[in-house]
Amino acid sequence: MTTTMTIRLDARLKKHLEKLATATHRSKSFLAVEAIRRYIETNAWQVQEIRAAISEADAGDFATDAEIKAVVDKWDRRAR
Repeated sequence: MTTTMTIRLDARLKKHLEKLATATHRSKSFLAVEAIRRYIETNAWQVQEIRAAISEADAGDFATDAEIKAVVDKWDRRAR
């Protein structure tokens, strides 16, 4: 099921969307829906990961100093 939603775009963004739609042979609506879908997926993932990290922190689940040093040393060796 789909529904209609109206959004306001500034003229410059609308022009870029029109050019991209022409170049990709896609409708402006298709491109807008795809952009919104990806934005929501990315941000939902980030919120989920932040909540998980807060839960771990609240539980006191932190890396030890030795674990952090091991990671830093590993990356330091790779950077040389």
